[in-house]
Amino acid sequence: MSDKSEARSAARALRKRLAEADPLAASRAADHADDLPEGRAVALYRAMGSELDTDALGVVLEAAGRRLCLPVVLERDAPMIFRAWSPGEPLELDAAGCPAPLPLAEVVEPDLILTPLLAFDGFGGRLGQGGGYYDRTFAARPDVVRIGFAYAGQAVERLALEDHDVPLHGVLTEAGYRASLGISH
Repeated sequence: MSDKSEARSAARALRKRLAEADPLAASRAADHADDLPEGRAVALYRAMGSELDTDALGVVLEAAGRRLCLPVVLERDAPMIFRAWSPGEPLELDAAGCPAPLPLAEVVEPDLILTPLLAFDGFGGRLGQGGGYYDRTFAARPDVVRIGFAYAGQAVERLALEDHDVPLHGVLTEAGYRASLGISH
């Protein structure tokens, strides 16, 4: 087993414990929505497993006049696209098995993308699930603001980044928003 897969297993177990210990963390994170960087169109995600849920955040962002969209995987080795979405609208599974807006929804270019993660550091490092969907998408959209959405307890001192890893501009948690050191947006 590789170091990264061991790190992912440990981080998944920790995130599951954090989710069980603090079921209101997502609501408290939404209270800090005003601290997020500017962005007219914001890409959320539909939480799976113990990922921090974006429902409360989506309601706050939409009420603040931000347009929402969700990622859609059309091809496993290509960047994701984004389709317009509002809370309550129907979803279907995309090519990666994630809930996504229906094909008739308008394609949107987000200014800000919120991403789930397994672990993060203060330098923009993000440990994802390993599929590369977000890194491919970030690489294809270098000007988009990249924000992790996670439990504060998922923070680690430092992650080892590989060449294909695209750093985050910051992370929003139930404890507030923190910008990454050395990454400007």
